[in-house]
Formats: sequence, C-alpha cells, structure tokens
Amino acid sequence: MAGLFDAVLSNDLPDIPNYNVCPTTQIHTVTSEDGARRVRPMRWGFLPHWYKSPADSPLLINARAETIAEKPAFRAAARERRCLVPASGFYEWTKDADGNRLPWYIYPSEGEALAFAGVWQVWDKGGDPLVTCAVVTTDANGPMSSIHHRMPVVLAQSDWGLWLGEEGKGAATLMLPAPDAALAFHRVDPKVNSNRAHGPELIEAV
Repeated sequence: MAGLFDAVLSNDLPDIPNYNVCPTTQIHTVTSEDGARRVRPMRWGFLPHWYKSPADSPLLINARAETIAEKPAFRAAARERRCLVPASGFYEWTKDADGNRLPWYIYPSEGEALAFAGVWQVWDKGGDPLVTCAVVTTDANGPMSSIHHRMPVVLAQSDWGLWLGEEGKGAATLMLPAPDAALAFHRVDPKVNSNRAHGPELIEAV
C-alpha cells in the first residue's frame, strides 16, 4: 500500500487481510495533509460532531454522492476531509424467492485493489478522539444494477490526487458509477453473512 498510494504507513494499522470487514471496525484509509499522503486507520462509521456517543444512531457507514454536499453530517467533510478507502473487493446481497440473503463478492476486473471515495472526521466527545469515515456511494452501473441499485464510488488511480485535494477543486465530478467493465462479481457462501466468519474461503465462488 505504501508503494501503490505513494504514502507513509502509520504504525497502528489494523491487521490484514480481513475478508469480512464490518461497520465500526478499524479500516485502512489514505489521506493527504500538508503535502504528504498517509495510510492511517479509521473507524468505519462516520460520527457527526453532535453525536453524544459512538453508539448514537443512525450508523453512517455510507454517504450518498447526490446529497453529500448538503447533508449537515457530511458537507464540511466533503469540502475539507476526503480520503481513499483501499479494498480488494466488497460484498453485496440479493434475495431468493424465500427471502434468504445471497451474498456476492465484487472485485476489480483488472489489478489487485480498489480505492473507494471516502470522507472522514475526528469525533472528540469521548475520552480519546475517534477518527471516523464513511464510503461515498452512487447509482450502480449497468452490471452492478442486477445485484443492487447502489455502489461505492470507485476512483481511478489518475483521480486519486483530485479526490484528496492535491489538484485543486473538482472532486465532485468524480462521484460517478464505475465503468461497466471495471468490476467483476460472483456468488459466495452465505456464511459471510455472519460477522464471526473470517478467512479467504469467504470470497471463493460458489
């Protein structure tokens, strides 16, 4: 990740690989501050400044691209605190005729990593400040729409600098669905539905 993102690694990053990342856990993110990129941990689950505790609801793991600039929870972060969220892939679900949740694993068609658009904020109402983040989502592209109507904003490497604020204004133009050919997907075992499940077998096709 240091080489891919041209970034310095923090010394308190969560263990990887993790094949079942769940909300409120620590994840890897990339920020750019004072002219330097840094891979740093953040809590996945954005905490607005008015939340009195990390358990307040709703749990803000995603920020809609269409309203991010207007929502009080996200608008300042969208202007001033944007990040990348690296991932090898992500899960989404459909349902069968009996209502059972069927998981799919979505991953890059080429290459080994995705970079989602994210926003972040420090929440300091507790004892130790928490650095928290949310993934920006947009309408699904053509292939993804067969699984779900939304998807993360996946940023091309050439757009990382603009999203991180290194290349001036215009980040809002990046909040679009990924090209149809950018992602591939396959069904995986429903055991990924449990947050206790871990291991590389979770992303194997069934």
